[in-house]
Amino acid sequence: MKLDGLLRALGAPVLDAEEETFELFSQDLPSQNLGFIDSRASTLELTVAGRDLTIHQSPGILSSNRAGGTTGAVVWKITPPFAEWLASPSNPLFTHGVLSPSSVVVELGCGISGIVALLLAPRIARYVLTDQPYVAKLVEQNLAENNNNSYQQSTTSSSAKASARGNKSPRATPTSTPRAGRSALFRPPVAARNVSRDGNATAGRKKTTHFTPLDWETDEVTPSLTGVREAPSFDVVVACDCIYNEALVEPFVTTCVDLCRLRGRAAAAEAEAEQALLLPCVCVVAQQLRDPLVFEAWATRFATSFHTWRVPDEWLVPGLRSNSGFVVHVGVLKGDITLEAV
Repeated sequence: MKLDGLLRALGAPVLDAEEETFELFSQDLPSQNLGFIDSRASTLELTVAGRDLTIHQSPGILSSNRAGGTTGAVVWKITPPFAEWLASPSNPLFTHGVLSPSSVVVELGCGISGIVALLLAPRIARYVLTDQPYVAKLVEQNLAENNNNSYQQSTTSSSAKASARGNKSPRATPTSTPRAGRSALFRPPVAARNVSRDGNATAGRKKTTHFTPLDWETDEVTPSLTGVREAPSFDVVVACDCIYNEALVEPFVTTCVDLCRLRGRAAAAEAEAEQALLLPCVCVVAQQLRDPLVFEAWATRFATSFHTWRVPDEWLVPGLRSNSGFVVHVGVLKGDITLEAV
């Protein structure tokens, strides 16, 4: 099973939440305040894994007294490095076949930015973003505008290359200078294959990203969340910086469990010959290390339902490694695997 290779690569599982908390919070953690990139700006210009993004956010919503929370209204510092790591072809989820061009991924607590989806969606079959309804307008705007910008950049680049080929002498030797900050291994998402001739980023293509509201406390997790009948379950559940207080821990972990259990139901519904093709769903949780009590509460509750691994530094981009103030864990439901089999 491909999952065995991934879990062996991640090393020893986390067996003690208290010990994990002590080890992580004993690091020389940087001062990042709450972790906003810029909570006062209505627009951010970011370059993530070599891709230029314009992200609209809402300082007004963040500072409001809206019931149910406002933290998803702005971009947090962990999001760009996590998106870069998750979408990289050297990510162990890709190298061990957990993520592939046929994968369906769901993100919990996506917030307004859509950055993780913008980076990962072009490499998979479908990406479902979920959060409370108040983020819908901005996240859909950010997805649409940045996908359109990606198309325009790719067509401009293609035109320039074609012009250069037409003007060069027969003896000219082609050269390539990567943009500053672009990884040589990373292939930026390009929407050109899916864009109609009029340049509309959503016309003339099958939509691979989809936002749907999901409240962890009141909404039911069902196969319809995938948005397509052909995929009644998810390959990977993603969450980036979603836990800010202990009250969120139980509904968050319960939702993770319910989403991962959709895979078991889907496997049971398949013919016997096809069951082996369905790997267990993998849950990936990235967090900023803020409060040891909140983190330990999450780690303790998560471990009651999931076998848990911390992603080691050798598998992470520099911005997520030890002493960055961030951490990434991978979980698989205890009913789906046994540690003895890994």
